Amino acid sequence: MNPPIEEAKNILRKKSPEPEALRLIPETMARKYITIPVAIEGNILRVAMTNPSDILALEALASSSQMRIEPEAASPEEILEAIDFNYKNYEEIEKQISNITLSQEIKKIDRQLIADPNTEAPVAQVLSLIIDEAVKARASDIHLHPGEDKLRVRYRIDGTLHDMFSLPLTTLTQIISRIKIMANMNIADHHRPQDGQFSVKAKGRLIDIRVAIIATVCGEMAVLRLLDKSRATLNLSELGFLPESLNKYESMLKVPYGVILVSGPTGAGKTTTLYASLNSLDQTSRNIITVEDPVEYRFSSINQIQVNVRAGITFASGLRSILRLDPDVILIGEIRDAETANIAIQSALTGHLVLSSIHANDSVGVVLRLLDLGVEPFLVSSALIGVVSQRMVRRICSHCARPIKASPEEIIIYAQEMGEEKTEFIQGAGCKSCANSGYRGRTGIFEILCNSDDIKTLLLKGASSGELRNQAIKEGMVTLVKDGLEKVKRNITTPAEILRNAYTVA
Repeated sequence: MNPPIEEAKNILRKKSPEPEALRLIPETMARKYITIPVAIEGNILRVAMTNPSDILALEALASSSQMRIEPEAASPEEILEAIDFNYKNYEEIEKQISNITLSQEIKKIDRQLIADPNTEAPVAQVLSLIIDEAVKARASDIHLHPGEDKLRVRYRIDGTLHDMFSLPLTTLTQIISRIKIMANMNIADHHRPQDGQFSVKAKGRLIDIRVAIIATVCGEMAVLRLLDKSRATLNLSELGFLPESLNKYESMLKVPYGVILVSGPTGAGKTTTLYASLNSLDQTSRNIITVEDPVEYRFSSINQIQVNVRAGITFASGLRSILRLDPDVILIGEIRDAETANIAIQSALTGHLVLSSIHANDSVGVVLRLLDLGVEPFLVSSALIGVVSQRMVRRICSHCARPIKASPEEIIIYAQEMGEEKTEFIQGAGCKSCANSGYRGRTGIFEILCNSDDIKTLLLKGASSGELRNQAIKEGMVTLVKDGLEKVKRNITTPAEILRNAYTVA
């Protein structure tokens, strides 16, 4: 009798599938039947599967492996996670690389690729496998970095770059050409920077890929940003807001007109927060228009405008045109210059809700940034609803979490911010589920400043950043560091992540 799934929950975490067993069952079959081979014992192949009594699946596995199948129960999530981790296509990539003919007639190869974008040529297979592996690894970016003797393939996973494997440098030209063809770039131009976009289907999901290519001293390097459309449909409650912070931000979104700004460095999740904010608004009775560079995710019920400098569509000109289209809510991808900042403020004062992002170190820094861009203090105090400053931090891997003694620095900072002492924190020890990093997934930490009457008064008086910050904290603003350490207290992340991403010396 097979054990129930609850009793066998940790089967795959205790047993790493043997490489010999994995070779007996193809990945496509493993995904089809949601099963994974675990071990070979004589003439018996032990497999983990969601339904050990599925006769058709057992027969298919026996036929493929030519062995007797001994099933064990496991959860679907556990099996799919094990499939992603254990089935690596690096050997297949090497096989396809060996099939690439290093012909001197590169232009001829390029013409063939242009004529048939769906070609099964080895270079196309290599690019497809690289993307598939990135999706399986939950990567947000693929980096192709040419060196003096090899092409490094790196994935950014949970905000951190990892060297995955390397390819012969002789394959660089063909791989870059293939990417340019997919993204509708000029394959003959090897000197000027180029940007493009294309879509692929990987592991059953439609992935939009944004491409940037630039020439380096060792050849052209490329960065591919993977845009998973499921991220565009996140709700505010899924971003990592603490309950009190979420209530404060949702109250800001209920104000009928004014400006709400989201700040943070590149990769801090600003666009995700803005899209989640739009998802929380009533899209039926409101005309929502965005101007973005680029349009990362597309919504059926929102009018989105792509910045096109050559056609004369910039953030400023696009925003000026939007005002004639009877909008209720306007999203500006980013406030980069004085003209855009002033038009955004004027739009808010004429009865529109304006959402945008801006680069600043913290929430008070956003206010000073607007003043630095030439917006008058009385306009900022009148139009600004509030500011969200945010960062992304890695989550502790739930599979290998355990208490670990804290460093002296972590103990001191935690005591200063939280008003209590703690000498042990939960951290990930490293396991196969998190690729031995101790982290799996990311969450946000937030600092929310509401533009109260007292802060407006300070703004009009020309108060310093310290005075504005002290007043905001007095009114209940939770700083980035404190919000992060609150998540440390709840065993979501580690002090090291907060110190790395949010801590600044006063």
